Amino acid sequence: MKPFIGLTPLYDDDKKSYWILPGYMEEIEHAGGIPVMLPLTADRDVLENILCRIDGLVLTGGHDVNPAVYGEKTEDFCGRLCPERDEMELALIQRALEKDMPVLGICRGLQIMNAALGGSLYQDLGTQNGTGIDHDMKKPYDRAAHSISLEMKAPLFGLLGQKSVGVNSRHHQAIKDLAPSLKSMATAEDGIIEAVYVPDKRFFWGVQWHPEHWGDNETSVKILQAFVNACKN
Repeated sequence: MKPFIGLTPLYDDDKKSYWILPGYMEEIEHAGGIPVMLPLTADRDVLENILCRIDGLVLTGGHDVNPAVYGEKTEDFCGRLCPERDEMELALIQRALEKDMPVLGICRGLQIMNAALGGSLYQDLGTQNGTGIDHDMKKPYDRAAHSISLEMKAPLFGLLGQKSVGVNSRHHQAIKDLAPSLKSMATAEDGIIEAVYVPDKRFFWGVQWHPEHWGDNETSVKILQAFVNACKN
């Protein structure tokens, strides 16, 4: 049986609608899973019922994480927020960890993983970090914006077998202080953490880049395949 994989929805503030990029769904399908977009809800009973019916969880990109989650006030350079989505994903992360359910965080997904587990974020990289690397590339997105260096003892290196790979990049926030239970798997040339994991879980990974925009990229294919394989076990 193919695993059912829940994907958290993106929210359009102007249209008041839920939506998702086709790439998320298509790449999960290509890897052998059945993707299902979840409703936007923080109702604990509904979320528990969802978790009983899916085999894995993808935390997608989207709104900025509310700085209140990691104990900071919202600065003017912070982007749009979606408090209900924050509440939903914080609850899902907690229960997924308790159940040892495979989780893949993408962009915002990595960021809220870190915030949920006690880390903090740059509310805006350009303002607070001054990096010279382009972390917010222009189209097309199916190409490398910069390279990342892999930690040789981390599972991402074990999967890819390379010390460095190119990734696309579409974010203005990033990990500032890494959560105590997370370990870094890769960093950009400017030191920004680009991939994380929890060592004692089946699969709890987050990546800062966007595999859904670059489906024929070997790195993207291998990560999504590893995630879906974990969801089958």
